[in-house]
Formats: sequence, structure tokens, C-alpha cells
Amino acid sequence: MSMNNQKEKVIIIGSGAAGFTAAIYAARANLNPIVIEGIQPGGQLTITTDVENYPGYADVVQGPWMMEQMRSQAIKVGARIINDIVVKIDLKQNEKIVVLDSNKSLTADTIIIATGAQAKWLGLESENKYNGRGVSACATCDGFFYRNKEVAVVGGGNTAVEEALYLSNICSKVNLIHRRDALRSEKILQDRLFAKKNINIIWNNQVSEILGDENGVNALKLISTKQNKTEIIKVDGVFIAIGHSPSTKPFKDVLEMDNEGYIIAQKPGTTITNLDGVFAAGDCVDKIYRQAVTAAGMGCMAALDAEKWIQSHNL
Repeated sequence: MSMNNQKEKVIIIGSGAAGFTAAIYAARANLNPIVIEGIQPGGQLTITTDVENYPGYADVVQGPWMMEQMRSQAIKVGARIINDIVVKIDLKQNEKIVVLDSNKSLTADTIIIATGAQAKWLGLESENKYNGRGVSACATCDGFFYRNKEVAVVGGGNTAVEEALYLSNICSKVNLIHRRDALRSEKILQDRLFAKKNINIIWNNQVSEILGDENGVNALKLISTKQNKTEIIKVDGVFIAIGHSPSTKPFKDVLEMDNEGYIIAQKPGTTITNLDGVFAAGDCVDKIYRQAVTAAGMGCMAALDAEKWIQSHNL
């Protein structure tokens, strides 16, 4: 059953910084966009506490509040928001069809995909307990709060090494915890890591529990992967850096993606995908920066790209 009788000009799938920014720009261009909020309305910032690196706020703001402000702004300028989940999508026809979990369907001239990405977690109960209180998946976002403190990074790939290097310029000591005896990261990154005097690598260990109190994380319980041995190390925070998973499963075999599932922009400096009239923005495309401000910038780009596409097709 169709939700309405007219074809929408723009449907935005996702409601993080990229999705809401796209909605603001599309609405201001009189495109009357619809935003489908998805399974995590507000995106990753809704599980972030202190936000200190988004331009425009002299004082620290809370992630959930910030996303509520973006949502309110999008509504105020004319965007329509649907609290639903996309279960099926047909982007190959001129009339793009989006089927929702509520069994309703929408059609559109253009689609902006802003479904984001999710950090991979260890799956510990204590990890969830202290998320935002000493547990983070983004050193660039939260590293400043651990200035001159001791922290840990978990992982052994490029992400983990890059996080450790970044934190080494802020923190007094960085413990890199890896379950194997060799890193998977690029050699040039390893060389930089080994040259840092305040980075301590703990080989052949994995985190079995994150310890803390009412103030947050204060230690990690490690278990050896080689022998039945445990130890506790004191840290003020832990950064989980075992990778991210882009939320692009519904678009598999439809949109061109890399081997990790990130949507590929067909032309550098744009949000254009391999399908005509379909655009992608934010962390489902960007696996390098993964910041709220860059996601918002790409959301703006996607709305402008969609507006240009609509004009060029006289719609």
C-alpha cells in the first residue's frame, strides 16, 4: 500500500548528522523531503555523552541533545520524519521504491542514503555498562578528555594503531592490547608506533572485563591467549578499535561497494553512487574520518547533488 499518491522528490534513509543535514538543505530548497529514521534514530551521537569538537558550541554539549536539535531544525524548515525501518528497496527502476517495516511503501525521484556505520564491540557486559563513561570507539572524538591520563586501545589493525598514535600525543601512556603476537596494520604505521616511547604494547592478551566504579572506568582485566593467566592494568579509559561495520546491508548487490561494505562515490568530491538519482553520505561512505562534522558536510553535499539532479531532469 502506498503511503501517498504522489511521488516524493527526495527520500532520506537515516537520521544521523548526515541525514538531518541533508533534510535541512533539501527542505530549504523546497524539495519537501521525507526522512526515514531507522533502527537508531539520531545515529551514533545518541550514544555519545560529551561532544566538544563540533563547531558552534563553546561549551561541551550532549550528543543526544545535539541530535534532537538537528531533528527539530529539520522539521522546522519543512522536512517530514517517519519513525520506521527500511526492509526492502528497489533502486534500479526510474521510480525508486522503498518498502518499510510497517508494510507501507514510498516512491521517489531521488534517494539519499545516510545509514551510517556501527563500531564493532567486544561484546562484554561491562563494555556496555561503561559506554560513554570510559569506554569509547573514537579517539578523535573523546581523546581530549583523557589528557595526561593513562588509557588502553584494543585492536591490532590500522584503526587501532592510528588511534594509539593519536592518543600518544594527548595521554601520558597508551597501552595497545592485541590478542596476537603481530599487528595487522601497515608497516609504516607499525614503525611509527614502535618509535613512540609512551606506547606500551601488550601482546597475546584480550580484555575479559572492564572494571570501574561510579566515576567510570579505572582498570581492565586481561586474559592471556597463550596461557591460563590473567592480570589487571590500571587505566582511565579504553578505546575499542576493532573496526566499523557500515549499515549498508539493504543495498548489497544494488549499489557499488568496496570489500568492507562501504558505498563508493563514483566521482570524487560528490555523493553520486553508481545508480542514477541515488546519493550516499556520511559514515556509510566515509571510512577514514568518521566525524559528525564530516558526515554533516556530506549530508549537505548529497542534498545539493540531489537538487541538481532533479533540476537537470526537469522534475
